[in-house]
Amino acid sequence: MLSATEFAIAEINAAGGINGRELIPVYRDPMGVPAVYQTMTASLLSDGQVKVILGGYTSSQRKAVLSVLDRETGLFCYPAQYEGFEYSDNAMYFGAVPNQNSLFLAVFLLQNYSPRLYVVGSDYVWPRESGRIMGDLIRSGGGEILGQCYLGESATDKDFDAMIKDIKRRSPDIIFNNFVGLSNLKFYRAYVENGLDANRMLVASLTTSEADIQEIGASATAGHITAATYFASQTNSANISCLARYREIKGEDPHANMCWDAAYTQAHVVAQAMRQSSDSIGAVRAGMLGASFDAPQGLIKIDELNSHCHVWPKIGVARSDGQFEIVAKTSQSVLPDPYRTTYSLVPEEEFPPDTSL
Repeated sequence: MLSATEFAIAEINAAGGINGRELIPVYRDPMGVPAVYQTMTASLLSDGQVKVILGGYTSSQRKAVLSVLDRETGLFCYPAQYEGFEYSDNAMYFGAVPNQNSLFLAVFLLQNYSPRLYVVGSDYVWPRESGRIMGDLIRSGGGEILGQCYLGESATDKDFDAMIKDIKRRSPDIIFNNFVGLSNLKFYRAYVENGLDANRMLVASLTTSEADIQEIGASATAGHITAATYFASQTNSANISCLARYREIKGEDPHANMCWDAAYTQAHVVAQAMRQSSDSIGAVRAGMLGASFDAPQGLIKIDELNSHCHVWPKIGVARSDGQFEIVAKTSQSVLPDPYRTTYSLVPEEEFPPDTSL
């Protein structure tokens, strides 16, 4: 996300900045610790020079930033998928919410596989909420949830091994995996060490991206499924052009995934609004509402009512080269519904298929 943001800012400045003024990034690294996100956000906003904060990954990090923005003037742009049920006048949300990714994945699994799932994930609000929603969807479509397990950041390799052994004992057809970061690496390590692969027991995920596969190893993830708004293997012109520009500017291939795309996009949407608005952060926010941008994932729009992003759900099967083969996608962007309280199997027409696949 940092690399994508720096790249977007370089493009913005090369195109004349903000009406001739250079956009200057100020970088801080809270090392993933929510309390440090709070103190660093307060420090950045206190002198009035920084007005927009781009970043964050987990829900606890997002909440930490927003707790400061309740007291200080500023705008937070969040590039990661999350559980929904949040609104703030100080935030814009560029990642998917459950009606945009969990629903699409559940429909795909129920239509193409035997729907007997075991749910796993990191032990915090987003994975647990994703697991609850997937359970509701699978059961409503006639499937079963055979078990669930959530492990915290301190979980050991032994804990992961015990979890995989329990999964093997229950013998689901699919593991729904919402581990993130180092926990995702530990999950796949235990999965492989227990003799499993995609032919024996499929893993479906909302989090295992190209960046994760670089850490985990393509041999462990090949054949498994991820639902995302963006894959680097997309062949649309906006994505091909964007990746080519990155290579030209940076001199290397990007570690592009769904958060890379969202981070890149939100920086450009902020810049668009700044060019059209005064220095008031309220005017910048107003300029972002309803704004659109030809993002690598597809043409996105910021919803005027809820400040979330219209995105393009896709299903990818991990390849042996660490990229994804896109096997399902919609023919149009999907509106965000971050406050949906119940989930059940929806008619297929809610996700118009792209027949070009």
